[in-house]
Amino acid sequence: MTTIPTFINGTQLLKYVMSELLSSYWLTKTIEEENTGQISYCPFHSYINPFESLNPFHPCLIMALEFVGGALLSVFLEVAFQKLASPQILDFFGARNLDQKLLNKLETKLHSIHSLADDAEGKQFTDPHVRNWLLKVKDAVLDAEDLLDDIQMLSKRKVDDDSESQTFTGCTCKVLNFFKSSPFSSLNKEIESRMEQILDDLEFLSSQKGDLGLKTASGVGSGLSNDLPHKSQTTSLVVGTDIYGRDHDKELIFDWLISDTNIQNQPSILSIVGMGGVGKTTLAQHVFNDPRVDEAKFDVKAWVCVSDKFDVFKVSRAILEAVTESTDHSRDLEMIHRRLKENLTEKKFLLVLDDVWNKNQSKWEDVQKSLVYGAKGSRILVTTRSKEIASTMRSKDHSLKQLQEDDCWKLFAKHAFRDDDTQPNPECKEIGMKIVKKCKGLPLALKTMGSLLYKKSSISEWKSVFQSEIWKFSQDRCDIVPALALSYIHLSSHLKVCFAYCALFPKDYEFRKEDLFQLWMTENFLYCSHHSMTPEDVCQQYFNDLLSRSFFQLSYEKEEVFVMHDLVHDLAKYVGGGIYFMWEVGKTEKIQKNTRHSSVNLRYNEYFDGFGKLCNTERLRTFIPTGFLLINMSIHELFSKFKLLRMLSLCFVLDLQELPDSISNLGHLRSLDLSNTAIKKLLEKICLLTHLQILLKLNFCRDLEELPSNLYLLTNLYCLEFIETKVRKMPPHLEELKNLEVVMNFSVGHGREFVTHLWSQ
Repeated sequence: MTTIPTFINGTQLLKYVMSELLSSYWLTKTIEEENTGQISYCPFHSYINPFESLNPFHPCLIMALEFVGGALLSVFLEVAFQKLASPQILDFFGARNLDQKLLNKLETKLHSIHSLADDAEGKQFTDPHVRNWLLKVKDAVLDAEDLLDDIQMLSKRKVDDDSESQTFTGCTCKVLNFFKSSPFSSLNKEIESRMEQILDDLEFLSSQKGDLGLKTASGVGSGLSNDLPHKSQTTSLVVGTDIYGRDHDKELIFDWLISDTNIQNQPSILSIVGMGGVGKTTLAQHVFNDPRVDEAKFDVKAWVCVSDKFDVFKVSRAILEAVTESTDHSRDLEMIHRRLKENLTEKKFLLVLDDVWNKNQSKWEDVQKSLVYGAKGSRILVTTRSKEIASTMRSKDHSLKQLQEDDCWKLFAKHAFRDDDTQPNPECKEIGMKIVKKCKGLPLALKTMGSLLYKKSSISEWKSVFQSEIWKFSQDRCDIVPALALSYIHLSSHLKVCFAYCALFPKDYEFRKEDLFQLWMTENFLYCSHHSMTPEDVCQQYFNDLLSRSFFQLSYEKEEVFVMHDLVHDLAKYVGGGIYFMWEVGKTEKIQKNTRHSSVNLRYNEYFDGFGKLCNTERLRTFIPTGFLLINMSIHELFSKFKLLRMLSLCFVLDLQELPDSISNLGHLRSLDLSNTAIKKLLEKICLLTHLQILLKLNFCRDLEELPSNLYLLTNLYCLEFIETKVRKMPPHLEELKNLEVVMNFSVGHGREFVTHLWSQ
């Protein structure tokens, strides 16, 4: 067994580990195999750059990475450190006579920044100047990663040029233009110039630590929480089914439900009004599901989450779908209202409209037109944060107050101690009661704090949470609940980046965890010190921990579908800063220079007409729609402008029939989703995208007849899906991709047979 010497700090340990790995037989063998085109990978190879022979999950390297702290920034720094140590970077600098001192300087600057990361992570909530500094640092670190990615790709290009050129059917492998076409010396200057600019930026940011009062950690990245979270059981405690101190509120609502008063035979409306996190939705859910509601003998019960975009067409259709319990494809508001009238006439209904923000009375009146035909006794229950909105809907209102002290403790203890048989430590209980007071009667804050402290076993950890400076910041300056900010601070760095990524979702967006897992894996967010765990296992563990801390909640209506509370969504947007940006029609805010991940959220019949003046960056890594996407822009424009894309979804781009040749520009692409498009044929040039891991979700591409013949050249491919297509033949040699999972269906007789195939190792 190798004896590792004692080190003063993480930097020395990291350098030692790198030197040991670079001199090892394991690494030499990997490089030899890579040069022959037969790369040998570790179990996690699908989630690692295929041209980085250094395995970030190697046990020796893990010991170095465990020095990495709990800041979200730490994840970005980890990636940069891995790339700096890769042989492709070192060999490229040596072969081109580039100044290798630049690499050493970059590593030093990154470690200098890293030592400040944890302190800045906490202070961003109390000091806007620190928050601004932290966002600039993340941008500079991502710039460094982009440069190192480009160098690695150039290094790979050199390997390809030195070997026999490969000819594809219909195309020849071409050089990817990550840098401008330029002679040898000019290319060197461009690389060094970009590196020096990054160094200048990092030096300037590092020099500001004194003015900002940032403290250097005692060891590199000695963060708050750097371990993979322990497996946690997800129970009803974490999905909003527990309720305390609301008996009086429930009785008042029940009295209203069974009363026989109607105004002009129109449905009676009651609004539950209260601040965010006070439990309005939870109360409405308990009322809706209470057996006593059956005594009111409603013919129809429907629940609709409205959220902050009150679109008459969308809300009306959502009500119709909830009433009929079926999907509606109407494209005309008149048709929807007619169908609603047919389904509600002379029927007594209970309709819950959750999370209403609309202050426009005419919009509400348009929605209400088809609701007036219900039978006497029909009821509409609304949850909202504003009495003004209740007035707009001409409803009665019931103000939901914060919980009383005794109920606060019961709710907190339910999560902090989980009904343990043993009595809680008296000192922990005393500290817990003080923390409960800081939660100011908000159930969401109480559940979040309880779940956080359930994982803390020592009194000192409880004291640390209670004494945190974050409790002192004013929500007038930062619209984040302190308890939620604290819970975020105590997440491991990899959980933080997985959580922040969810800022791309719209509010009240319903998602399945499997879809989120694929996004996390594609973005290389996973960290694991146990080789026995699959990537899916790691994702499940991450997800369970976020769920147990109330960052995610089960959707009310659908099994295995999850949502984020509005206040939690606000937190994700805050910590993500401009790096994560969701674009909506009518949004005047620009996509900023530091934006790396972007989503597009469109309402029905709205068009996305390209980025145009709203975009100030060409460095996007993610582009995904979160609904139907009708595009007026050229797909070629998208491919040509954003050459650093890793994750690209064109799902539900309904008018997409073919991909342009410029798809070959996307050399970094790892995931491509073309599901529910009118695509007819895939170019062979897709087979140039050697980073692809999730190709081609092609589900419900009903015009697609054939797959490219050279798919087997995508050696990192592990997922290929094509359900409900016209494809009837598999491309040759796919059995060479030992980790490829294929999900497909073929016509068999008069029916359909679905097949999931996993090639054996």
